Amino acid sequence: METLFQDLRYALRQLRKSPGFTLTAVLTLAFGIGATTAIFSIVEGVLLRPLPFAEPSRLVTLADVLEGAGSDVSGITAPGIRIYMRDTHAFSGLGGYRQDTYELSGAGEPAQINASRLTASIFPVLGVSPVLGRTFTQQEDEGSQRVAVLSYQMWHSRFHGDAHILGQKILLDRKTYEIIGVMPQNFHFLDREELALLLPLRLDRNKTTLGQFSYEGIARLKPGANLVEANADVARMIPTVWESFPTPPGFSMDLFKKARLAPNVRPLKQDVVGDMSKLLWVLMGSIGMVLLIACANVANLLLVRAEGRQQELAIRAALGASRNRIAGELLLESIVIGLLGSVLGLAIAYGALRVLVAMAPTGLPRLHEIGINLPVLVFTLIVSLFASLLFGSIPILRYAGARLGTGLREGGRSLSQSRERHRTRNTLVVVQVGLACVLLICSGLMMRTFRALTQVNPGYVNPAQVQTLRLTIPEAQVSDPEKVLRMQESIMRKIAAIPGVSSVGLANSVPMDGGQWHDPVFAQDRNYAAGEMPPLRLFKFVSPGLFHTLGIPLVAGRDFTWTETYQKLPVAIVSENFAREYWHNPANALGKQIRVSSKDDWRQIVGVVGDIHDEGMNKDAPTIAYWPTFMSHFESDLVNIRRTLVFAMRTPRAGSESLMKEVRQAVWSIDSNLPLADIRTLDYFYTKSMARTSFTLVMLAIAGGMALLLGTVGLYGVIAYSVSQRTREIGIRIALGAQRKNITGMFVWQGLLLTGAGIACGLVVAIAAMRFMASLLFHVSPVDPVTYISVCFGLAAAAALASYIPSRQTAKVNPVEALRAE
Repeated sequence: METLFQDLRYALRQLRKSPGFTLTAVLTLAFGIGATTAIFSIVEGVLLRPLPFAEPSRLVTLADVLEGAGSDVSGITAPGIRIYMRDTHAFSGLGGYRQDTYELSGAGEPAQINASRLTASIFPVLGVSPVLGRTFTQQEDEGSQRVAVLSYQMWHSRFHGDAHILGQKILLDRKTYEIIGVMPQNFHFLDREELALLLPLRLDRNKTTLGQFSYEGIARLKPGANLVEANADVARMIPTVWESFPTPPGFSMDLFKKARLAPNVRPLKQDVVGDMSKLLWVLMGSIGMVLLIACANVANLLLVRAEGRQQELAIRAALGASRNRIAGELLLESIVIGLLGSVLGLAIAYGALRVLVAMAPTGLPRLHEIGINLPVLVFTLIVSLFASLLFGSIPILRYAGARLGTGLREGGRSLSQSRERHRTRNTLVVVQVGLACVLLICSGLMMRTFRALTQVNPGYVNPAQVQTLRLTIPEAQVSDPEKVLRMQESIMRKIAAIPGVSSVGLANSVPMDGGQWHDPVFAQDRNYAAGEMPPLRLFKFVSPGLFHTLGIPLVAGRDFTWTETYQKLPVAIVSENFAREYWHNPANALGKQIRVSSKDDWRQIVGVVGDIHDEGMNKDAPTIAYWPTFMSHFESDLVNIRRTLVFAMRTPRAGSESLMKEVRQAVWSIDSNLPLADIRTLDYFYTKSMARTSFTLVMLAIAGGMALLLGTVGLYGVIAYSVSQRTREIGIRIALGAQRKNITGMFVWQGLLLTGAGIACGLVVAIAAMRFMASLLFHVSPVDPVTYISVCFGLAAAAALASYIPSRQTAKVNPVEALRAE
């Protein structure tokens, strides 16, 4: 220990004697470690940390897929929930849930809130208990008593953390609910941040029919059970589901059986994280490359410093210091630099993490769990020690080995430095350039992807000038469906009268807002085999004027009218790709008839509208069937009214608070108790659809920029050091008549050769690594020649500049003074 402290004091003294070197090395390393720590914090919080439930590895998501319907839409039905809960062998517990929105009143200003309706069995499945009160029982789940459990955030924001909240009443959609509990602060049901309430699912056995895959399930595997057994268990129970419940009116049992329902049991964590894992690992690998480049830069600095200390090290060896002792001292200096860099890197990571979380794409899961915690600190320590060993071992191998004693003989008027002296530094530069090449190619491909996405026509125009909001008219408030429609039209006309508003329309969802409703559609002029199910189509319910407001073009026919909406005339509109799939030409679709079930009226197609991207700009436009918001005999319902609709208005004032103030006044002039929810511009959803790509682009651009900067600095340092060490050679060349521009070109050529070797290695690595990024690209080949050529030329230009600047020093060399100095 005494020797260790002695070496530590000596290392600190040596570093203090060279403040410029120490500061440069620590800062270089700090940025590399800081960036790596920040990205690892996100990876740890999102991917590596277990879900905050008891034994999370045994939790799974339960869903079914209609393999015969030509769709990847998955979910679970109410009958499925009942049968799976009753007959399961692979699960120790199982429950179902669905997401809903409610109008909250009776507790301050009315508001639209998000709630989860779930079976009472989910709480023991997750292993969670309320921090206050209790959860609801199975009797409350199946009975008529209305109870609610608050989220912790809702309890604090709406009820100010009232300790006496239990037993109080609130109004949801004008119906009274009793508050019976408050969930813990760290409880985030499947990472739904805005979730305010948990309510009983209350499945009515007498009204339950097959179909309606609008539920989701959570289950806990029995000890020793695996996913294969779980899927087999669900597959065993599917026939029981068909046998135990009736079909909805207008649908045959053959239709459901030929839909080929298949189980899709998967880990719950996979469902929470989604498809973010590949993106985060790509970013982690990219930042790891930046750290390696930083280590190579510091290794080059240490090589130069060790070369300057060669005589000192040789004298110490001559006085009896062992090779291990000298190597240990050099390594200790590297460890001190690494630890100092990690401390500063943590500060950089803390600031960078706040920025990253703020700019993270919408939908990045588990944001609330991201932070600098103990695992991140341990990771930072390990990374700093690994980096110290990595960059510290290179000068040790070069100057603490068998040739250490030659330092005394090589002192004084030595010959020009041999190529062997440059070999290690040149190798490090090749590594730096190669890694920078890989990162710049990744960044370039993402730029090309983003550009390709922006060139895709979304199917509507000027989304920044479309303001949207969501309104719900509860049945408890207005029971008559026609009065609901008249109320919606009155609100629409009030909004249309606001100065600057050119048009208004209504729909159950606007493009890319996440509202999804899929069902099969039958065409009258097509023959279907017994039980044949046509592909699922996306359903949208719209009012007259919606297409004009959003800027969706009419390809053929006309829009709905208010007269036929009020009279519930059987009409429909389809998207252009729907019309082409069925009738090859949009004009041919006019007059054709479609319906959903055999109990429905056939609905005449009166219009065909342009295709829109509704699931992201990187996905194909879905085939859509548009229906009026008020109908009779639809999906076997006698009367069908959309009580929750999105109001879309086109105006240059979209996004302004002054507009929303007037909109609220317009809405509340009809009903002062109607809350406005999800106030967004259409451009918000458009931008959100590309948020993941833009986030990846920014992160890879930062990584590529840092790599290019560090690589260029490394090359500059090698050429500058080479110029300083070859002063005598330069003097001799000039004395013998060499032109200074030729000597400058020699050093530039040296830099370009190193860069060329690095680019060649980088291209090989990039082509191999692009298979991990292929899923992140859109209409861009992983070996896109434009990107690869641009990166190669850009790196060559940067290398030429980095080599030229220090090589200009050759013009200042006086051959007489250079030879005299030797």
